Formats: sequence, C-alpha cells, structure tokens
Amino acid sequence: MTDVQVPTSRPTSADVAIIGAGPAGLTAAYLLTKQGLKVTVIEKDPVYVGGISRTVEHEGFRFDIGGHRFFSKSREVVDLWNEILPDDFIERPRMSRIYYEGKFYSYPLRAFEALWNLGIIRSTLCMISYAQAKLFPNKSVRSFEDWTINQFGKKLYSIFFKTYTEKVWGMPCDEMSADWAAQRIKGLSLGGAVIDGLKRSLGLNKRPNDGMATKTLLETFRYPRLGPGMMWDAARDKVVAGGNHVLMGHSFKQLTQDQVSGRWRLTANGPDGDVVIDAAHVISSAPMRELAARIHPLPACALTAAPKLNYRDFLTVALKIRSEDLFPDNWIYIHDSKVQVGRVQNFRSWSPEMVPDPELACVGLEYFCFEGDGLWSSSDADLIALGTKEMATLGLCNPDDVVGGAVVRQEKAYPVYDDDYAAHVTTMRTELEAKYPTLHMVGRNGMHRYNNQDHAMMTAMLTVRNIVAGERLYDIWGVNEDAEYHESGTEGEQAALASVRDVPARVSKAA
Repeated sequence: MTDVQVPTSRPTSADVAIIGAGPAGLTAAYLLTKQGLKVTVIEKDPVYVGGISRTVEHEGFRFDIGGHRFFSKSREVVDLWNEILPDDFIERPRMSRIYYEGKFYSYPLRAFEALWNLGIIRSTLCMISYAQAKLFPNKSVRSFEDWTINQFGKKLYSIFFKTYTEKVWGMPCDEMSADWAAQRIKGLSLGGAVIDGLKRSLGLNKRPNDGMATKTLLETFRYPRLGPGMMWDAARDKVVAGGNHVLMGHSFKQLTQDQVSGRWRLTANGPDGDVVIDAAHVISSAPMRELAARIHPLPACALTAAPKLNYRDFLTVALKIRSEDLFPDNWIYIHDSKVQVGRVQNFRSWSPEMVPDPELACVGLEYFCFEGDGLWSSSDADLIALGTKEMATLGLCNPDDVVGGAVVRQEKAYPVYDDDYAAHVTTMRTELEAKYPTLHMVGRNGMHRYNNQDHAMMTAMLTVRNIVAGERLYDIWGVNEDAEYHESGTEGEQAALASVRDVPARVSKAA
C-alpha cells in the first residue's frame, strides 16, 4: 500500500518533500496531491502512519496513543475528515472521571457528587480559597501554578491540577510556563462548571453540550470505528493512489539548500540506504530541535536555541483483562501520588471494534516519562507487571484477570512549556523563516506547540495555500492563538483563520 521502492543511486524529484507522516504531514500531502503537485513524504516508522495519532494493532486489539476525539470548531477540518474517511465515523458518548483519594469525580462536574466526595469542610475550604483568588489575584502571573491558582484557588489547584500535571511534565508546576495552562484550560470557568453541574444534578439542564461553548465539557464526539489511525491510513492511501510517494522506515538525515537554484536536497536513511529527494519546498513536522540540527550548513539557532527545547515522552501499557467491561469511562485521570500511571484509557468505550474479544476488556495505562529514564528503559514485561499492580492498587481490576499486554512507546509526545521555551521558539522561527522561505514548519513538534490534531491539520492546510499561491499569504503561527479553537467538534463552524499579513513575503512557487 505504501511506495518504498525509490532508487537510491540518484535523487528523486518532487515539488514538495514532507518530513513526517503524522496529521500535519499527511494533510499537506493529501491536499498537494489534489492540486496535482509531486510530493514525497518520509516517515521513520516502518509500519504506522499518523504519528501520535496512529493506531497500533496487537493480536487484533487496537490501541489509540493518548485518545483522540474528532471534534473541531473548524468547518474546514470537519469537511476534510469527512472527505478522507466518509463512511467510517461513529458517534460516541464522552465520559471521563477523576480518581482522587480513592473516589471518583465525574467530569463534567456533578455538584452534589463533588460536595459529597470532598466533604463539607473541604468543599467549604475550596470555595473560600476560590473567593480569595478572585478577590486578591496574583498580579504577576509567570507559571502554571500562578495561572491555575488565580483561576480556581489554591485548594482546588492542589487537589485537581498539581499531582496530575507534575506527572505529565516531570517538573514542578511553578517551573512550567503559564502559556500551557492558558492554552489547555482556557474556557473552563469554575463558576460555569459548578452551575452546569448543579443544574444537571437537579435535572434542570438536559441540553447536550456540543462543545462549541466549552470543549472540556463536550458530551459526545465522533471517532473512526477502528481508531484514529484509520483516518491517516486512508490519507496515505489517497496520496499513493494519486501517484505520489510515502516512504516508510525512512529517517530524516540531512537538509541542504542549493544556493543558486534555491532547491532542496533532503537526505533520508531507509532500509536500502540513503535516498536523496530534490524538491522546491520542504514541509517539516519533525521536532524543531532535530530540524535545525540537520540543516547543512548549521543555522546559528542550531547551536543556541534548539538544544534548549525540551520534550516529554510517553508510553502506553495496554492490558487485556478477563471481563466484559471494567468501567464505562473513555478515560480516567489518576490524581494519586501512590501510583505512577497518569491516565487510564478504556479502548472499548472509544469504539467496540477496538476490542475483538467480547469476553475481554482492554485498557491503556498511560505513563509520562523522559526517553532513557527508568520507566522508558524498563522491559515490556516489567511495565506490564507494573500496570497490573497499579490497576489493582486503584481497585480497577483483579490482577489474576489480566491475561496479556503490550507496550507502545512514543518519543517527544509533548513539547515542554518551560519558562524559556517561547523565546527559543521565536529565535528559531525568526532565523529559519528569514533564511529559508521555502522551508515550512507545521504541526505539534514542527512548531513546538501543544496542538491537537485539528490544529496541526490547519497549519498544514494554510501552508499548502501558501505554497500554491507562491507567497506566504497566511501566518500559520496565528492558528493557535485562540485556545477555544484548540480542539475539534462534530459539526463545527467556520473558524476565523484570516491571519493574512499586510505585506506578504514572497516565496518561490513549486517547480
């Protein structure tokens, strides 16, 4: 299905070479193919496309790497999903809970349940703390901790944000940039959540939440019946059917621009040795740090800003458990310092077709780590044993019922938002865009932004428009600025994406 038979003895020619076959890279490849341009995509994974949005298969069981809801406020993204995968979406109910001190808290919040679980004294302290934060906010907000306490109060921050967030990022909340909190939590009002929860607890509000007001409270979402990888498999197949190439098992090695013609030579190392792709434009979804280090000659930022960009890695321990089902949630957030797991996915609740055996449940325990640390380096057997033990500690299953497992590792899953990341990204962006107008950075790691897949797709969509137009009509770095636009919806609305610059910078058209 994928074209990997590319001659290694001479360069291949393309209008656009694309680094990475994730949502951004394949969106660009698909749209450029529709425009009739010659495209070659390189992907280092030998089997799967989709990047962090891929679906891994093991003995007929399918694992989603992190859980990907297909909901977007962008009509264009929704239309593209429907175009690529017209017949395979299913509508799924959204249910998630927070596990804290042995009790479960529904999310969206159910006011009476939360009061009962926390107890009157703790609930009162939470409200007092919230009132104090609103009356006397911190005027000098620098960190995630500062921002979240201002929004919810110190007590709620310590209960529902601190432990989980530090598990995810592996660093204290007071060392994380407030940008991450503003991007990922913006739009969730505590007062609004309490009022909504109270009304629903009393049966006064039965109107479904479509996600357009506050995405965090979304009650249903669409999902490919065989997981998100189904979308990106289909996109790859359409690119190949259009006469273009997706080279699997090919790692990005070097990028050089001819000083006379302006064309690029992209070198990738594959199963049969090096392949050199000659192209007018390059679209990169590779981590910014890796991109800069592989440009020859090295740009200045490769030695200054790039090495200071950090990433958080991620692994999923999938357990097959003798049970029809364990719990109804799509996922459960684990706010408990007694265990290392940060979140537990229930794959059957995402789609029944992810779990082929009706007598088995399949869950994914998500662990956040750094590549090379103790967790990352543990054997699969040890990680499966750890997951089994922690499921028992949480009371979610009997360890004797676990009949098998698998481990999926994902490097550079999360670009880290530390104090200085924004300055380093700006330094790199400024230099690379000025020197290389035909080099385009897209997607989560390509822009060092914690994008969801619809935002990654939109950066690619606008980049394609720029390439076809022969000028940078759109500033793709403006796509992320409204955090409420960062997550996707069943029907969606036309997003306000007119980030057209007053004075477009000219770029050479695709050859």
